[in-house]
Amino acid sequence: MLRKYNFATQTELKMTKLNLKVLVFVAVTLICTSVKAQEATVKVDQPEDIKKLLEFKKDVKTVETFKIQIYSGSSSFTAESVKSEFRQKYSEWPTEMVFNTPNYKIWVGNFRDRLEADRALLRIKKNYMNAFIFSPKKD
Repeated sequence: MLRKYNFATQTELKMTKLNLKVLVFVAVTLICTSVKAQEATVKVDQPEDIKKLLEFKKDVKTVETFKIQIYSGSSSFTAESVKSEFRQKYSEWPTEMVFNTPNYKIWVGNFRDRLEADRALLRIKKNYMNAFIFSPKKD
């Protein structure tokens, strides 16, 4: 009979430990779910011009533009003379000289669509036979 009592006591002890573990688990779970995260609001004061500039920059990066290349060669002197000659003949489009190793290139215009670039190319081809349209890589 001593053995039955001992066995019953051990079983009760195990059940008590198990109940205690379950009770602790439930208590910790309830405490963790009832705790709320801290909430805050951040207000940034900035001029309206900054917002406009950010929108403009976003638009410029997403819009595909076209340019016309009228010269490519290794001489910066020749590239500069082609650029100034072009400005005298066609002042309505901006020009820029770009150096891509080992060549200097003269790019013309900043056209928003291909049709506008094609129209300009028809006029430019009369004096610059090797001119062509391309879309520059975005940074």
